[in-house]
Amino acid sequence: MPLSHTPGHGQADFGEALVIIGGVQQKAYFFVLDLPHSDACYVRAYPRAVTEAWLDGHNHAFAFFGAVPQSIVYDNDRCLVARIMPDGMRKRTEAFSGFLSHYLIKDRYGRPGKGNDKGKIEGMVGYTRRNYMVPIPAFPSFDAFNEYLEQECLQRQADVVRGHKASIGERLKADLAVMQSLPATPFDACHKQTGRVTSQALEHYQIK
Repeated sequence: MPLSHTPGHGQADFGEALVIIGGVQQKAYFFVLDLPHSDACYVRAYPRAVTEAWLDGHNHAFAFFGAVPQSIVYDNDRCLVARIMPDGMRKRTEAFSGFLSHYLIKDRYGRPGKGNDKGKIEGMVGYTRRNYMVPIPAFPSFDAFNEYLEQECLQRQADVVRGHKASIGERLKADLAVMQSLPATPFDACHKQTGRVTSQALEHYQIK
């Protein structure tokens, strides 16, 4: 039975692939946000798949679409979920809780070991790797790489996915019509730590 996806909702995940940045081959971790109704996507690469990368990826994705999904399906990444409670509820990390409150997004989660719960994003991660990162791409910087990825996502909106008559961009209009407006400012995608200023106006910060 064909799956049906309501407009205005998203799925997000990270993938990884080898890239050459500044002449050095390394592993890149790429954030993907997919809108299953229209098949529109946004991709952004980072040196590490840390909490700040998750948050920054969302910020750029929302700016790219000019709107915020009503809800997003995630896996149970430790950057987002501190603990799965016995009743199945998720105890979110402090940073992720702040992010959800800032954008007023409803978070939903795939069941552990049940890839079909977020099959659209799993497929999009694979599509991104095969089409944008094979053969191994080479760019002078991550900024240049991400400019390329954003252009590819934009150009893909002209494609017509199998089983549909309208292009991704045309179907995206239904998503955008029911997505939420962007807030006045994006969420601060950085690590926050309380501290005490010394009498010399110095503050200690421990880098993890």
